[in-house]
Amino acid sequence: MEKLGCLTHLFVTVFLTAFAGFVAMPAITDVTMEALCPGKDECSLAIYLSGFQQAVSGIGSVLMTPLIGNLSDVYGRKSLLTLPLMLHILPLVVLAYSRATSFYYAYYVLKIVASMVSEGTIQCLCLAYVADKISEGKRASAFGLLAGVSSAAFVCGTLSARFLSTAQTFQTAAFSAMAAAVYMRIFLQETTRETDASTRILLKSEPSSSSDDSLTKKVQVFKKIPTINDIKNLIGSSKTFSQVAVMVLFNSLGEGGLQASLMYFLKSEFHFSKNQFANLMLIVGIAGMVSQLVLMPMLLLVTGEEWLLRLGLLVSSTTMILNSIAWDAWVIYAVAGLSVFGIFTNSCMRSIASKQVGACEQGKAQGCISGIGSLANIISPLFFSPLTATFLSDKAPFHFPGFSLLCIALCMAIAFIQSLMIRTTPKISGNMVA
Repeated sequence: MEKLGCLTHLFVTVFLTAFAGFVAMPAITDVTMEALCPGKDECSLAIYLSGFQQAVSGIGSVLMTPLIGNLSDVYGRKSLLTLPLMLHILPLVVLAYSRATSFYYAYYVLKIVASMVSEGTIQCLCLAYVADKISEGKRASAFGLLAGVSSAAFVCGTLSARFLSTAQTFQTAAFSAMAAAVYMRIFLQETTRETDASTRILLKSEPSSSSDDSLTKKVQVFKKIPTINDIKNLIGSSKTFSQVAVMVLFNSLGEGGLQASLMYFLKSEFHFSKNQFANLMLIVGIAGMVSQLVLMPMLLLVTGEEWLLRLGLLVSSTTMILNSIAWDAWVIYAVAGLSVFGIFTNSCMRSIASKQVGACEQGKAQGCISGIGSLANIISPLFFSPLTATFLSDKAPFHFPGFSLLCIALCMAIAFIQSLMIRTTPKISGNMVA
């Protein structure tokens, strides 16, 4: 019951945080276009700026996510979760105040800074927190439940955005982000690894001067910063973990390209606005919520994580192919319903990876996986943003507005091929990486 209560507080925190991001998402494309290219449905500047933001945020995430995940193994998930939740508030407050061009650029800068720390980090710490509390046999379902909470926030956020004005949308988002940080600090129980024997010896040694204590603590913090060799050793410690890393890389390349391409494709080809974006996201959100909270726990008992992972990647690549050749808006809406099967991917990959490391390395492992995803987010906009801008413009080498979406499907297909070769193995107990 105590563990269930801890997870309930975590789920509330995740819901409020995710709701803050998702309620603002349908409006952000219109706000960006209005600030940068008023009155137009196609704007290369908006595409390039969004791609630059995604790439720079990815660079920060590659550095910060493994570091914060590693430190959380020692100093607790709650302590390390505070910073990204606080930074998540700032850009939303700016747009809640005004959406004028100057305020948009202020939002843009703050969003980059916040994303460098919080993008990937929040998910990494929440997954590590769940892994601390849940046994291996139930971990995939628990990860799916966590993703289901995010999907529920997605549904509530996009449904709310459908009925709120643009100003009210960002005001609601800012309030929800503040509520998440406050709730987490008050109610979430800390987890820490400082009770490990080796840590007790280091931190509770014989009495010494205060300066020696301070120096010892600084050395311990410094020693917990992961190096490239640490990450290489972690990936190489298990064939299964390295296979998951490859799948995460290519799947994240596809997802990053989707983030850089899809909304601008829909805006240009089908003249989508805030309400149409909200309708589409609502379909995806409901499908994800049903998938994670209902279908996944049942299917796991029958198929296991490996087959669910393969199904999710196959469906994801197929939906991108269909989106790339969509001839009418209804095709986009119909394809969105297939995401009920594509949502399985991330939870299954995270669960498989978590079982390859010891109990004291969950933050390190999840941070490593998030860091690989962030690396893909650096690469993908450098390729997909120019590709999208080119094929949506009058200077395209041939007429295929959805060509960037077809390339996204290729990335996900490569991840699917890798999933066919994966064979899960029992976890490696103890600390694998020095």
